[in-house]
Amino acid sequence: GKFISTEHYCIACNNPRSITMTAVRPLSNYASMIAAAFCAALLVLPAAQAQTYPTKTIRLILPFAGGTDTVGRLVAGKMSEALGQQIVPDPRVGATGNIGFLAASKAPADGYTIVVGAVPVLTNPHVNPAVGYDFKDFAPISLLATIPNTIVVHPSVPVKNMRELISLARANPGKIAYGSGGFGSANHLASELLQLTTKIKFTHVPYKSATFGLAGSIAGEVDMVIVVISSALPFIKSGRMRPLVMLDTQRNPTVPDVPTSAETGLPGLIAVNWYGLLAPAGTPRPIIDRLNAESVKAMSAPDMRERFAKLGGEVQTRNPEQAAEFLRAEYERWGKVIREANIRIK
Repeated sequence: GKFISTEHYCIACNNPRSITMTAVRPLSNYASMIAAAFCAALLVLPAAQAQTYPTKTIRLILPFAGGTDTVGRLVAGKMSEALGQQIVPDPRVGATGNIGFLAASKAPADGYTIVVGAVPVLTNPHVNPAVGYDFKDFAPISLLATIPNTIVVHPSVPVKNMRELISLARANPGKIAYGSGGFGSANHLASELLQLTTKIKFTHVPYKSATFGLAGSIAGEVDMVIVVISSALPFIKSGRMRPLVMLDTQRNPTVPDVPTSAETGLPGLIAVNWYGLLAPAGTPRPIIDRLNAESVKAMSAPDMRERFAKLGGEVQTRNPEQAAEFLRAEYERWGKVIREANIRIK
């Protein structure tokens, strides 16, 4: 008999995949016409979805407070206007983002549930394989923005640059304490990268969130913290925290006198927070494309670029393939750090 087949687009691997629908014996012209019409309908369906989408409210899951919440609400407001339907923020905060990411990964792949992704969506499965989701469970839509991290110390710590911090920590192994947003959080992993890069042991003090970790450092409970520049900036300007280095490849215009990692002799010490839009894997490609187009348009608006610049961040837009490539590279890079530092929940 003959095989009737069609194609669908695999979002996870970004490749057309042939699917065998059924095998039939040669039949009448009437039966052949029905079969051809069925295949044509399957091919037209995704395009028809894109033309009518969206027809109802879209849920935007926000797995974190702070930067993720801010970025998500900003882009949701802009995209709602263009899509003609409300994108409603749905905070699902807790467990280093696992509550929100798991909910998003299990949602119907119909374009009506999307999530703001950040570093932990890639690192959590490395740290704890039992989280219930993995990178392959998401379809990248686009990047939104990046905000680099900085190392800041309490003014009582007698160092003014990274060279002095390294010397002090080497002379006092384990006595320099750093705060984080909890085990496996983005700034915990950045701090582990610092230890791997310098071969120096610091003492980890986990807090409930990165915001609390910064507050602990400001209060003098810990000596230092790695945190996004947007959060640290008010305290740097007031003199309550001292910046040592930007964990980026270029200086940040909000603190132009603070050197980069490479300038301090640590070129591999890069930790930049990114924010992106993700959908459940299997979401039809035309819907992914529609969301990508509107998110790129929203983030490219002059007022959005200006707002992120003031935060020390930068608008970043990608098509779905470029976003997937970026996320795969981050997945592998941080996975290597996690394995080398032996960070794992069993």
